[in-house]
Amino acid sequence: MENIFELHADVCKVFSHAKRLEILNTVKDKEMTASELIGKIGLSKANLSQHMSILKSKGVVLTRREGVNIYYRISNPKIIQACDLMREVLLEQLHEKGKMVATLRRIK
Repeated sequence: MENIFELHADVCKVFSHAKRLEILNTVKDKEMTASELIGKIGLSKANLSQHMSILKSKGVVLTRREGVNIYYRISNPKIIQACDLMREVLLEQLHEKGKMVATLRRIK
C-alpha cells in the first residue's frame, strides 16, 4: 500500500501549475463548460483538455455531459479552501518581505 505522504505529494503536483490554479479559481463557484473556460482563461482547446485531464485524473474536478457540452466543477469545496489558505500564506510572506525591504532601504 502506498504511503500517505506519497499520495499527498502526488495530488499536490496537480497544484504546481499556474494555469491549473487559475482554472480551479475560475470554477470555484460554479460549473463551467470547456468553451466558457477557454474564453475566460485564454487557453487553446487542446491545452485546456490536457489540464482538465490531469485535474480529473486526481479527483480534483468532476465532469458531467449535457448534449455536446462537458461541464466541469470542483469535486470538493475543501480544495478551494486549501488553495485560498496557501494564497493567504503567500500574500502574508510577500507583505513581510515588503516590510523588510522598506526597512533595509531606510537603513542605507
